[in-house]
Amino acid sequence: MTRTPARVLVVSALCAGVLPAAAACTAGPAASRQPAPAASRAATTSPADALSSRPLTRDQAQAALLTAADLGPSWTPTQGAATWRDGLLKATAKAPDCRRLLDALYTDDLFGAGARVLAETGLDDAVDGSQLRQQVRVLAPSAVDRKLAWMRTLPRECAGFTAATAQGYMQDVKVAEAVLPEAGDARQGLRVTLSGQTDYGERSVLTLDVAVVRAGADTVVLTDGGLGNVSPDTTRTAVETAVRRLTDVRKQGRAEI
Repeated sequence: MTRTPARVLVVSALCAGVLPAAAACTAGPAASRQPAPAASRAATTSPADALSSRPLTRDQAQAALLTAADLGPSWTPTQGAATWRDGLLKATAKAPDCRRLLDALYTDDLFGAGARVLAETGLDDAVDGSQLRQQVRVLAPSAVDRKLAWMRTLPRECAGFTAATAQGYMQDVKVAEAVLPEAGDARQGLRVTLSGQTDYGERSVLTLDVAVVRAGADTVVLTDGGLGNVSPDTTRTAVETAVRRLTDVRKQGRAEI
């Protein structure tokens, strides 16, 4: 009579009695062919993948900033905050979301005091007086996505409203969606116009393009505004160049592993 090894009997008993629902129970070499647990597979993430999810260093963020050469011969490093920022953007509105938008545009801070700016720059267009500002921020992707979702509501919630400047002059404000290039993982653009009187009693129209782009673990915030001709092409070029530069910086980091 053939004797069944005791080890096989023990394994069979466990499968039949203790783990009746475990269809994968086998006795013998087949058991060693079961796939590795998910936790074990996750541990094999490459150093390059891990690096791509880390926040940029300050030096990397600085290297990813736009320069005047990226935008054209009329652009130069900024000489300071534009005069229209205090005169027109320092304004308030009755609707909470619209007031929140104006506050964010005036302070150049869409994400609040808790969101760290890793690097930033400003550029001025000497021809039409426009000013472009760029920030590279350290933010959780979920926080960026919540902000993008809020921004998408503004062309509806704040399509048209009235705001009062610090000196009491009234501005007619319109908010529309701005089309951005397919750059990064998620993005939203707005075009905001304020029409009315300046603090000096003159009529003016301020146009401000706003763009937020999440690219992996990195977030770019761009604003381009002025009292003259603010071309949406400038904003689109800036977005494409900024995201491409961040991608290049990430690739250089992976090459150094």
